[in-house]
Amino acid sequence: MKLQGIRVVDLSLFLPGPHLTMMMADHGAEVIKVEPLSGEPTRNIGLRKNGESVWFRNTHRGKKSLCLNLKDPEQKAQLLALIDSADVFVEGFRPGAMARLGLDYETLIARNPRLVYCSISAFGQTGEKRLKPAHDLSIQAESGTVFLNEGSNGEPCSPAMPVADIAGSLMALSGILMALLRRSETGKGDYLDISMQDSLIAWLPNAVGPVFAEGRSPVVKDERSWGGNAMYRIYRTSDDCYLTLGGSEVKFAENLFAKLGRPELAEICKRAPGEQSEVIAFLQAEFSRRTMAEWEAWFDGLDVCWSPVRQLHEALDEQHLKSREMVFEDEQGNRHLGVPIKFLDEPAQVNTRLPELGEHNGSLLNTGLEA
Repeated sequence: MKLQGIRVVDLSLFLPGPHLTMMMADHGAEVIKVEPLSGEPTRNIGLRKNGESVWFRNTHRGKKSLCLNLKDPEQKAQLLALIDSADVFVEGFRPGAMARLGLDYETLIARNPRLVYCSISAFGQTGEKRLKPAHDLSIQAESGTVFLNEGSNGEPCSPAMPVADIAGSLMALSGILMALLRRSETGKGDYLDISMQDSLIAWLPNAVGPVFAEGRSPVVKDERSWGGNAMYRIYRTSDDCYLTLGGSEVKFAENLFAKLGRPELAEICKRAPGEQSEVIAFLQAEFSRRTMAEWEAWFDGLDVCWSPVRQLHEALDEQHLKSREMVFEDEQGNRHLGVPIKFLDEPAQVNTRLPELGEHNGSLLNTGLEA
């Protein structure tokens, strides 16, 4: 596997860091999760199956567990000795916390010059908000994406996805792999300052047009991606289901309106978003005349970007995801999210086993230390 021989020491908690290091474990890295005496918090958050939380199972598979009191000098010394042999160190605490523990970059790089040290925080290691506490919702609110998540009543809605967390995870993974690649040439490690807000802001190139071009925030309901384009919008069917049109290219509009018997409406779809209300009203009325099943049959074979709005359990039960191994079941009947990075050579080999809290203290520290 691509990361075989890479040792990762992970002090992070909750989602961004654990998700990042799980992806590394899936591709062969040895990931050592350092847990506080109380354990990783997600061991006890959310629904459980077969004795483990689903959240923990889908962020900690294939890892080893050390349970340490880092305020104890002896246990901290044991961890430092372990880090001396590590390739990657990941932490997700507020700036300054690692320095207070004597685990800051300067200390660790002096001991292990090849170490790639990754800090993931809400707002980064510098700047006015560096010490401000925040999880995903607060970061999204600070970054303007809750504002963009506007409901039909014109008020902001709580985002459905933890995109600041996952954006931070993916940016950290990319940065770590870049640093490891460079280290293969220089022999030197590096330090990564990953801000979840920075990572989220970097995901906005299709949203900042009004801001960068005209110095204003977008009118959400009139923008292309959020309802202003007739061919990029959600519609209700007669049985109170929903479908989406998700491709605003003119060819798709021409195909759709030709079959609906209104080819002239395709011309209106060439107008700017927010200027297509006539077409939106027509489609709202049209889609409300038939059930979802009827529309599925009607769209069959038609070259138009459309999809039903599936409930989450329906989406995860779809055969296509099973074929792609993005949802799979282990021998105990636990369901798992799969590996999205698919190599032809040396593909990931998922180890679904979860570590008990402190299970590897003895083998890794060779001290018999109990959790």
